[in-house]
Amino acid sequence: MKLNEITDNPGSSKDRIRVGRGIGSGKGKTGGRGVKGQKARTGVAIKGFEGGQMPLHRRLPKRGFTPPNAKDYNEVNIGRIQEAVAAGKLAADTLVTIEALVAAGVVSKPRDGVRILGVGEISAKLAFEVAGASKSAIAAIEKAGGSVKLLNVVAEAATDA
Repeated sequence: MKLNEITDNPGSSKDRIRVGRGIGSGKGKTGGRGVKGQKARTGVAIKGFEGGQMPLHRRLPKRGFTPPNAKDYNEVNIGRIQEAVAAGKLAADTLVTIEALVAAGVVSKPRDGVRILGVGEISAKLAFEVAGASKSAIAAIEKAGGSVKLLNVVAEAATDA
């Protein structure tokens, strides 16, 4: 095989349609734009325009605020973690961190950490090292004999000192 013999697979690329090139092309005369009016002309961008009426996006009130530095946590229920332990994806003797949860397939990507929520039951004795946990989740984990270390509490205390 030589460089001048290399070709694409048949059907892998299509020729672009050249509009406005005569009746025989099938896209001649108006070039697929219909007939007359503002939208038949070039350079038209009237996305939110409502014919002079105040557009919907300006009629509705501005609401809310999105904090620029907001943390995006994975939220995982203790019931989901117990299912992973029961399925053998999460070992009961290892430290449960965000990396361990990603490896077990409990969460898909790390984001800014994980927050444990208290829905469901947990019977495994696990040690957690997570960004956050609800009071009910901490109570359930400690009742099962486990422990919870919150990473963000330590970081916030260090910044105050």
